[in-house]
Amino acid sequence: MTQSTPFFSLRGICKSFPGVKALDDVQLDLYPGEVTALIGENGAGKSTLVKTVTGIYQPESGQLMLEGEPLILSSPDKAREHGITAIHQETVLFDELSVTENIFAGHYLRKGFFSTLDWPTMHKRAQQILESIDAPLSANTLLKHLSIGQRHMVAIARALSFDARVVILDEPTAALSHHETQELYAIVNKLKQAGCAILFISHKFDEIFSIADRFTVFRDGKYIDSGVISEVDESQLVKMMVGRSVDQIYPKVTVALGEEVLKAENLSHPTEFDDISFSLKRGEILGFYGLVGAGRTELMQGLFGVNELMTGRVSIEGQTVSIKSPAQAIAQGIVYVPEERQAQGAILDLPIYQNIGLPQLSKVNTNGWLSNYAEYQMADKFAHRLSVKAPNWLEKVENLSGGNQQKVVIAKWLATLPKVLILDEPTKGIDIGSKAAVHAFMSELVEQGLSVIMVSSELPEVMGMADRIIVMHEGLNVCQLNRDEFTAERIVSAATNGRQESA
Repeated sequence: MTQSTPFFSLRGICKSFPGVKALDDVQLDLYPGEVTALIGENGAGKSTLVKTVTGIYQPESGQLMLEGEPLILSSPDKAREHGITAIHQETVLFDELSVTENIFAGHYLRKGFFSTLDWPTMHKRAQQILESIDAPLSANTLLKHLSIGQRHMVAIARALSFDARVVILDEPTAALSHHETQELYAIVNKLKQAGCAILFISHKFDEIFSIADRFTVFRDGKYIDSGVISEVDESQLVKMMVGRSVDQIYPKVTVALGEEVLKAENLSHPTEFDDISFSLKRGEILGFYGLVGAGRTELMQGLFGVNELMTGRVSIEGQTVSIKSPAQAIAQGIVYVPEERQAQGAILDLPIYQNIGLPQLSKVNTNGWLSNYAEYQMADKFAHRLSVKAPNWLEKVENLSGGNQQKVVIAKWLATLPKVLILDEPTKGIDIGSKAAVHAFMSELVEQGLSVIMVSSELPEVMGMADRIIVMHEGLNVCQLNRDEFTAERIVSAATNGRQESA
């Protein structure tokens, strides 16, 4: 460590949204020429912090400081003026534009009385920036001809075109190969040599220990600890991340498990997952845990017939079934509540009752005519069952809270009377009260004999609600744990490194 004075700091930062305190008196220090890893589970407040540092959000209280002086970032433009920039996992770039055009989009260099675009200078400057980070690219190349790793290089070059002094790398390796990740490490070292203060956000501990000089841990929107990375080990960081009793937050209802309802054998996909086998019993909640890119969602979409490239064998109540479409899945009693409920789970500009009735139109069809009354009555039953809060069932789904939107999507599938309910990130983006309602309803469903597969990136949730957990890492089933075997350390280690710690 060569620096003792932070270049950029936050103190006492608070930020709230309806029902959620995203940041609660947090602090952070970034040092010139060093990488600070920001570590925390999903929901820890990392994304809110990034948006605060880059001027998208303004804190309700607290202080930002640059070189010891108070700083107000009223907009992203103000953040860039002070040399603060972020490279996200999914950077927005333009395929049909050249590397130069992507680097200078939104802040083109101009010349002359008529302020015409100065392309020669921009091409020259773009090439210089690329060479400064050892990116083997031509500034004239169209972006659509570049690999994912090369696109990341362009995104970093764009950040440096603003004379960046604070660089935020938000899950930058999520879609990169091992070789591309090593190239990114080399670029990060270049940024360190240039004196940039770097915030590095990653769930992967091998990356954190490879690239970071310091660490800061958030949990539930609160600052937990910070220090020098060489003075801690992985198990210490994991305990900081998950240090709480999940039994108190997610009360588990014990249900006597019945016979096997679903059996999956050797499920594989050419690019997403390989040789996945598991079973599901009546009344069971089976949790799937893993990091972004582990293949969990793709596996569930395969079970629901969305992914036609999946191979393997699926049995329902002992009978082998063929599932090549969602209609076939629904006919076999398998339904899927997707992670992206607004884009994939509901039609937002339709009323509640029509969303709930969508999979059941044949049952509310009277002599070839759709019965709005029958559809409304069916929706009324299941919307009441889930305690959907709305003036009436004519209300458009887009006007509901995130939690109530999720309830509508679940109600839609419950109306089909399924055997297996797949919930992909069932509480993503909803407030604490709605989360509790969803968890309580999951317990009610399994008490009534339904079987649930729950995909979740929230470790306390999956540990609190599941009877068993399957951990996936890079498309593989790396471990299966019964409830009495759950430990945060074992699960996180398996998800991050493909191996589990001993009990």
